[in-house]
Amino acid sequence: MRTKLKNISTGRILENTFSSGVKVTEARVEHRPHQFLYKDDMGYHFMNSETFEQMSIQEQLVESPDLMREGQEVDLVYHVDSETPLMVNLPQFVVFEITYTEPGVRGDTSSTNSLKSATIDTGATIMVPLFIEQGERIKVDTKERSYVERAKE
Repeated sequence: MRTKLKNISTGRILENTFSSGVKVTEARVEHRPHQFLYKDDMGYHFMNSETFEQMSIQEQLVESPDLMREGQEVDLVYHVDSETPLMVNLPQFVVFEITYTEPGVRGDTSSTNSLKSATIDTGATIMVPLFIEQGERIKVDTKERSYVERAKE
């Protein structure tokens, strides 16, 4: 059986082929709700939403740090046996405001899937359709880093 495995400590993807009958030990992990507080030279600081305990995490454990804003709720994935944080999971969809984008020019589309670059309120750049304008709020898929739709107010 051909598989793709992700090392939860380093984030590296490994392709492996297993013969039938091989048993693989599954890592025991636990998802815990945290709130992102701030970032500084020490790393990213989070507060456990249940115990209010604060902790610092290195940048390599955060999948898309430029899509996080202060006060945002995230899931920290912990290794159950060692109680060490393994990664930070953002919510699947997050609403952002467009802080800068070039205006769309009428007739500037060669197809219905024309996109342009837009900067969101966290400073990240996302590709959006030509009809999206500065100041609008959009829903972004944080896993794909892609535009989903205009945010419903």
